[in-house]
Amino acid sequence: MPQQIAVVTGAGSGIGRAVALELAAGGWQVVLAGRRADALRETAALADGRAVAIPADVTEPASVDALFAETAERFGRVDLLFNNAGTFGAPTPVEDLTVEAWRAVVDLNLTGAFLCAQAAFRLMKAQAPQGGRIINNGSVSAHAPRPHSVAYTATKHAVTGLTRSLSLDGRPYRIACGQIDVGNAATEMTAAMAAGARQADGRIVPEPVMDAADVARTVRHMAELPLEANVQYATVMATAMPYIGRG
Repeated sequence: MPQQIAVVTGAGSGIGRAVALELAAGGWQVVLAGRRADALRETAALADGRAVAIPADVTEPASVDALFAETAERFGRVDLLFNNAGTFGAPTPVEDLTVEAWRAVVDLNLTGAFLCAQAAFRLMKAQAPQGGRIINNGSVSAHAPRPHSVAYTATKHAVTGLTRSLSLDGRPYRIACGQIDVGNAATEMTAAMAAGARQADGRIVPEPVMDAADVARTVRHMAELPLEANVQYATVMATAMPYIGRG
């Protein structure tokens, strides 16, 4: 079987790093994308020679184009995009959120995901054999918000729309698209939850977290399905986190 080529955004830490290393362990050649070159090199050093770092800012169209052009030049194709780069932004009441803070979250979580998906789609449509897979990192916030998270929650709902449109538009070209909605993976982004997270009733309560490796194994399962099969949506969450039912 020919070597499979994956692009992972936000690969310098957290879920992105965990997924990149899981794919590399499974024999994939992984392109590590993100803004922090040093962090990408740290991930690459852990990947046993199966990963290369290509620094890129996914909010900038020219940078995304350069990322996928270099990937195509090096490896000839892209079989998987894990669209992972994102930010929560500072928790802020709706009435106090600045337009600049709103745009920063939208630019990374939504526009960045679109730009990378568009570039991957173009390559997957044109390459031979045709096709590939895009997996978008959503969130349980694509279903239920946290307090003071309007920008993050809005973008994650929008990512679900992006996933659906890519799934439909990709059908004629063997391009599959699915989404993984993650709840409380233990990363730098969720570190504060161990001390306490604001609940819907205003209380600050510590929340359970899970290992990011559990997310990574799920992404790998989704990635390694034949293109005739697709996990459209998967939710992977800390079992006891306050999400299902009343908490």
